[in-house]
Amino acid sequence: GGLMSTDIVTVRSDVSLEVVLRLLRKMGSLPEATLDLIVRDREGQYEGVLRVNDLITNDEDTLVHELVKKKDAIKATTSDKDVAHYFEKNDIISAAVVDENNLILGRITIDDIVDIIREEAEHAQMASAGLTEEEDLFSPPLRSAKRRSFWLGINLLTALFASTVIGAFEATIQQIVALAILMPIVASMGGIAGTQTATIVIRALATGKLGAKNSRALVLKEGLVGFLNGLIWSVLTGATAAIWFDQLSLGMIFGAAMLLNLIAAAVAGAMIPLALNKFKIDPALASGLMLTTVTDSLGFFVFLGLATIILV
Repeated sequence: GGLMSTDIVTVRSDVSLEVVLRLLRKMGSLPEATLDLIVRDREGQYEGVLRVNDLITNDEDTLVHELVKKKDAIKATTSDKDVAHYFEKNDIISAAVVDENNLILGRITIDDIVDIIREEAEHAQMASAGLTEEEDLFSPPLRSAKRRSFWLGINLLTALFASTVIGAFEATIQQIVALAILMPIVASMGGIAGTQTATIVIRALATGKLGAKNSRALVLKEGLVGFLNGLIWSVLTGATAAIWFDQLSLGMIFGAAMLLNLIAAAVAGAMIPLALNKFKIDPALASGLMLTTVTDSLGFFVFLGLATIILV
């Protein structure tokens, strides 16, 4: 209700187009972005819309109710984000606003929605870096440091966890120096694959296109995408590693680790935002850190674990 405008034109469904045209001539001009006139009954109940195009092209004796187009109205108590999703999903530029009794209160146009969409985009961009919209470019240093320090601390914990995984294979790395050279590649590829999936899922959640009904299908689809990409890049990188270090077994281990990490990254990139959303945690804010932990730690563990079993 706070977004709507009361600058509207409503017409009764039981009058002729001639009556409507006379009304519009008396008004002199229409409110901006008026492509539809809101149609009501005698009690003010919302019935639908009359397109201006139909008003102009039909005979003046035609009654309004014969040309009414059914179009959902928006309840005044609907949240601004839900309204933005509705506009985006249905590709509309205006909608009537009604109260709980279906009485017409006003209308919302796309101009009112643009600000909401922009705010959501800014929120997602800031949240991906662990920041909030209140983060001001020239805010006091102490305040900015306080807001950012929490996520820096979380990131440190995830990095320490990945380092612990590496430390568990210290002896293996000392014996085969090539592992230290190849490790970052496994983690980096997994991180990019996971981020691609997470970005798609977070966007789908924000726009209301992803819910409980289709989430399982999405996870399976992303897992398959990870498998296909894993096959391609495991062959290419495995062959490159084998030629580079002149060791076929090392190349096969590297390729296997790449395949498993890309599959895990794609599945994790889909499941982490879904899980966070279920627990009412902003996926844009926390997905990145959790995903990095999974892709780095798992990538290191698989690669170094296979190397320890096969080469040492």
